[in-house]
Amino acid sequence: MSTMQILDEQLGRIASGNRQYAYNRTQWRYLLESYLGGEDYKRGNHLTRYQLETDKEYAARLQTTPLENHCKGVVAVYNSFLFKDCPERNFGSMPADMPEIDSFLRDADMEGRSLDAFMRDVSTWTTVFGHCWILTVKPNIGALTRADEVANGVRPYLVLLNPLSVLDWRWERSASGYYDLKTFKYIEDINGSVQTIKQWTPDTIHTWVIDYDKRTLISELVEVNEMAEIPAVCAYSERSAIRGIGVSDLADIADMQKFIFNHLSEVEQTVRMDSHPSLVKTPETQAGTGAGSIISVPENLDPGLKPYLLEYGGASVDAIYKAVENAREAIDKLANTGSVRATTRQTMSGVAMQTEFQLLNARLASKADNLELAEEQMWQYW
Repeated sequence: MSTMQILDEQLGRIASGNRQYAYNRTQWRYLLESYLGGEDYKRGNHLTRYQLETDKEYAARLQTTPLENHCKGVVAVYNSFLFKDCPERNFGSMPADMPEIDSFLRDADMEGRSLDAFMRDVSTWTTVFGHCWILTVKPNIGALTRADEVANGVRPYLVLLNPLSVLDWRWERSASGYYDLKTFKYIEDINGSVQTIKQWTPDTIHTWVIDYDKRTLISELVEVNEMAEIPAVCAYSERSAIRGIGVSDLADIADMQKFIFNHLSEVEQTVRMDSHPSLVKTPETQAGTGAGSIISVPENLDPGLKPYLLEYGGASVDAIYKAVENAREAIDKLANTGSVRATTRQTMSGVAMQTEFQLLNARLASKADNLELAEEQMWQYW
């Protein structure tokens, strides 16, 4: 085996994920595109391609098809209820006037986000993916005392990681029955073709900087993990049967959104076919384009070969819009937001609206409990 092959194998091993990551990566990317919408959604090519459709025709249809982003709307509704009132925190034995706590509450991630704003983002990404990761880290500047750390502004801060960034994780059951996180590998930074990948174990913190275009390992650093454990918390929207994998609130809603996206494309195509039907003619016949165009036929043309318009016999626009409206109602039922997101006259009874609000409250209460649990675990590491 050549040196280049050995290096490629090493780089592939560093950037590789575990089996669950490989299995769920495509679905996570689909959920992310469904939430972001816009060009990210169109680049995902979620329109069904017609038979014999060229790449140019498909790209043009993608650009002319509007997207109703119900995923982002549902997430906004959930967050508006969850964070209508600011969270109240009890710091226990820690004095609330500690300078580190005050600085942490105002800037939790060293990027200007307050802790409330940070937890709002946690709620967003857990709703989209089903779970996300919160890493509590603290710079090591070699300070000998806490006073030295305070003087240099050193304190713990948070890192929010979505599932697409976390490549590998592994738990082991301890003798006391708890599951301890033994391996945690994630992509810390992406700068063009250069990626920074970190792997935590209870003993070490391994950092690699890789340039994938040049296929080179720029640097490698191994530090001692002075905490002797991995300060990572998995925040769930809803737990699945697999540890470290959550259940997304948008999984079924994203499929209905794609259904609407494809049907709105059919509306545009139907209007075009009705307004501009196809003209069938022989190659020798010269025809202009546009309304009132002149068609010149050869003098000796067989009367049976006269040009004619090909009538369109597909579904009507009203039938397509009815299917779209049924899909919208299905989304509101899936998300329990029918009475909240309604912008037109309500047809629901008072009992039905009350029942739907109760279902929405139950879902929001479960999400709030999971957020509170994740923050409690984060504060323990803090």
